[in-house]
Amino acid sequence: MIKINNEVIKPEYFPDGTMKLNIAFFLFDDFIKIKWYYDSENELLQLFYIVNHIRNINPDIKICLIMPYIPNARFDRTVEVDEVFTLKFFANIINFLNFDSVEVLDPHSHVSEALFDRLSIQSPDIYIKKIFKKLPDDTILFFPDEGSVKRYSDFPKYCGPYAFGIKRRNWLTGAIEGLDIVGDAEKIKGRNILIVDDICSKGGTFYHSALKLKELGAANIYLYVTHCENSIYDGELLKNNGLIEKIYTTDSILTNTESPKIELVEEFRKNDPGVF
Repeated sequence: MIKINNEVIKPEYFPDGTMKLNIAFFLFDDFIKIKWYYDSENELLQLFYIVNHIRNINPDIKICLIMPYIPNARFDRTVEVDEVFTLKFFANIINFLNFDSVEVLDPHSHVSEALFDRLSIQSPDIYIKKIFKKLPDDTILFFPDEGSVKRYSDFPKYCGPYAFGIKRRNWLTGAIEGLDIVGDAEKIKGRNILIVDDICSKGGTFYHSALKLKELGAANIYLYVTHCENSIYDGELLKNNGLIEKIYTTDSILTNTESPKIELVEEFRKNDPGVF
C-alpha cells in the first residue's frame, strides 16, 4: 500500500499488465509524505514512477518517505559470489530517488542503517513499554538470539531482568534444531515471559524459544515482533499448543489478522498514527 498525504494510490492496469497512475492532486504542494506499507515489490516500481513524475513537474518539492518495514532487510550480507545483494541494490534505488528523509521502524540490522541516505529510525520501545504495562508484574524479557539482545540493549533498564537464547542450527540446512538459554535463566520458573524481536516469518525461532522456556517452568509466554509476515499462519505459533498466549505486532507487513492470538499495537494501514 502506498499513500500520499494519506490518500491511497490505486493504480490501474492495461491489458499487458503495465501501470496507469494518476496523482495530479499532489503536484504543487511544497512538502508531501509518501507512506509505503509493504505488500509486494511491484510497489517499488510504483514508487519510482510516482517520485519521478512529481519531481519532473515540481523540482523543488520536499518529499519524505515513511517506510516502517525495510524490504529485503534480512538479506543484509552475501556468502556466495552468485548471491545478489538485494538489500544494497534496493537501498540504491531509494537513494536515487533522493528523498529529503526516509523514516523506518526497528530496522533489522546496522547494515540497513548504513545503506540508506538521510535515514530516521523510530524505536519500537513505545509499543513494548505499553505491552509490558498490560502484562503481569512478574513478567520478564526474553531475547531469542544475540542479535535481539544487541538491538534492544536499553530495554532491561526499564523492564527489569532478562534472559536470551543461543540458537543451535543445522549448518547444512540452516534449520533451527534447538536453543540454549543464558542470562537470568534461573528466574524463568513460574514467571510470565515477553519474547521480543523485530521480524517473524513462520516463527521457528519463537517456537523453539517457547519450548525451551516451558521446559524451564515458564508460566504464560507472550511475543512482541515489530514486523510480522502473513507466513506466520504456516508455522506453529498460532496453533492451540499451549505455547504462545498472545502475539503483539503492527500491520507494517501483516494483512491477515484473523487469528485471535494476534493483537495489533499499531494499525498503520487503517489509521494515520502520529509516529508514522
